[in-house]
Parts: sequence; structure tokens; C-alpha cells
Amino acid sequence: MPDTIRVVVVDDEPMVCAHLRTILGSVPDLDVVDDAQDGAAAVESVVRHRPDVVLMDLRMPGVDGLAAIERICRMPDPPAVVALTTFDADQNVLRALRAGAAGFLVKSTPPEDLIGLVRVAADGHTVLSSDAKKRLVAASAREQDTRRQAVELVRNLTEREVDVLACLGQGLSNALIGERLHLSEATVKSYVSRLLVKLPCDNRVQAGLLAYDAGLTPR
Repeated sequence: MPDTIRVVVVDDEPMVCAHLRTILGSVPDLDVVDDAQDGAAAVESVVRHRPDVVLMDLRMPGVDGLAAIERICRMPDPPAVVALTTFDADQNVLRALRAGAAGFLVKSTPPEDLIGLVRVAADGHTVLSSDAKKRLVAASAREQDTRRQAVELVRNLTEREVDVLACLGQGLSNALIGERLHLSEATVKSYVSRLLVKLPCDNRVQAGLLAYDAGLTPR
């Protein structure tokens, strides 16, 4: 993780941006380098400032958060993009994660939790608050076709690959997966890389969603 984590905040409500800037600016290792009020401005800000983390509202006029996430995640060496939601659009949250978002948070997340989760995102891990995970589970359970496809994909994996994929579905880091499966962290990293090649997933968050869809993690 970098010494100072550079953050861009994106929300069409200036008061929300100001609130998030105040919270994140209260600690020395987080630096809000810019804020934007729509998706197009967010993409421009990422190009200009090269942040480590982007907090992205999903519902905005003009270019919305979903389109912005897709554009940002297609960039070379993209930042971690965390979707911000009020839970009025669970399907949009799922689409954001499948587009490459590193996770999602509720806008009402307590300040101390928000700070910690931004650090987690900057370190390359999945970001899901406990309430957010419950909503994600409920929404994902409705995607029957996706679940059938996920089961078919998992059938092509080795037993150990399935074990690692199940751990990704629980949001575990490589170190924790290694402890659980009695593997070195380097070996886990190799398995994760192999999974991302064998599965239609661009990152470990998407692989974790597929694990849930395939029934590898508790419902």
C-alpha cells in the first residue's frame, strides 16, 4: 500500500462530496485529490490525477457511475473503484461489480469504517460492508441463469482451484487463503492468476461473485 492513498470522490451531490472529503481528509494517509459530479468528469479526473481509489456514486445524470466504472476499469493499471449506494438499485450494484468495481459501500457507512475500507481497497482487496454483503447476496440469489452458468464453469476446475475460488467468494486475502488451505502466499497468488485465465473474470472480485453464483459460499 502506498504511504499516501490518493482518492477521487464522485457524487452528483456536492454535500456528499464535501462530507466524504472531510472524513477521508481527517487522517494523514488519505488524500482526496479531486471530486467530480458525473461519470464523464470522473473518468477525466482519473486520467489527470491517477488516484489509488475512486469512490463512485452509481446514479448520476449524464454519464452514470456504471458507465464510468466500465471506462475506468478498461484503463491500463486502473485504480480500485468502489461503488457507493443507498441500496435502491441492487441490480446496478451487481452490474458495477461485474464491470470491475472492487466492491461497494453504503453512503451511511460510519466514518471509521469508511477510512479502513478505503485502505483495504487500496491494498487490492475486496470491499464489502456487512450490510452491503447481505444485499448483494439477496440480489445475486435472483440471478438463476447466471448461477447455472457459474456451475458449468466451476466443473472445469480442479479440486484445489475450487477451494481457492470458494475462499475468494468470502473476500479472503491471499494470506488468509494460504492459512486456510495450508498453502504459501505465492502458491495462492499463482492459483488466483490461473483462475482469472480459466474463468471469464477480470479480477478477484468478479471471481468471488462467480463463486457465490456457483454455490461455493454460504447463502
